[in-house]
Amino acid sequence: RVLILKEDGKPDTQFQLGNRLGHGHWGPVFRALNLNTGQMVAMKRIQLAELQEEQVTNLLREVDFVKKLSHPNIIKYESIVRDTDSLSIVMEHVLFLYAENGSLEQSLKAFGKFNEPLAASYSAHILEGLHYLHSNDIVHCDIKAANVLTNKNGTVKLTDFGSALNLRGMDFSIAGSPNWMAPEIIELLGPPSTKSDIWSLGCTIVEMVTGHPPYHEIGNYLSVMFRIVDDETIPLPGAYRNYRTAAAAVCFNKDPANRPDAASLSKYQWVKESWDPRKLAKVRVSFQAGRNS
Repeated sequence: RVLILKEDGKPDTQFQLGNRLGHGHWGPVFRALNLNTGQMVAMKRIQLAELQEEQVTNLLREVDFVKKLSHPNIIKYESIVRDTDSLSIVMEHVLFLYAENGSLEQSLKAFGKFNEPLAASYSAHILEGLHYLHSNDIVHCDIKAANVLTNKNGTVKLTDFGSALNLRGMDFSIAGSPNWMAPEIIELLGPPSTKSDIWSLGCTIVEMVTGHPPYHEIGNYLSVMFRIVDDETIPLPGAYRNYRTAAAAVCFNKDPANRPDAASLSKYQWVKESWDPRKLAKVRVSFQAGRNS
């Protein structure tokens, strides 16, 4: 199928839709070929009939500020076009990310939990992306393994800004995925903040080193949210209790003011050690070799 995207002040662009790559917060993501330039892109297609007008407004807002961002660990949004029955979001050519490794969640399902060096490596790069977002007054609001893409070299990119919040716009809403949601969001104590992302990162670290997010064994989302608020701390399997005194533990402080920011968290020894480029290269090559064996 060929789509013609029209943007004010720009020549029409033709895209040939290809196979489906995955599914994001707002809708399916397809491989697409820009017939004008030959560039391969990812295109998210969203049917307007499935959205309320407020959701469309939020989505247009999301792309408006996210497409201005530029960072190695952030997916680049290039344009968004609205026609009579759909929205089309064109993103950077992330095909290699989907095709090679997909998301961290897909890697966990395919290969099981990550060892500590690899989890620390991914955590360090997620923190780089978060630090950039937070420095631009943007809260991702839905950090989890499913929203972190990676290629065969271990390069990480944060994606799916469907719940993201622009602090400058002060347009607040409840957003996120229950198992990764900070207690202050559940209790409606205030809008999402950069510290809410830090809590979600802690849950993502647990997800990487155990293979599952906290409370995955509880099937009811309301029960999960009750436990997040009621429990003194996030329970961890015995083999990973060292994380309570390392990087992940400080993410789970019930008081957001006492959680570190992304820059401070990157200085924790467990994460900091992963910034040695030679060590990172060895970790990634070793993990990739294991996948290919």
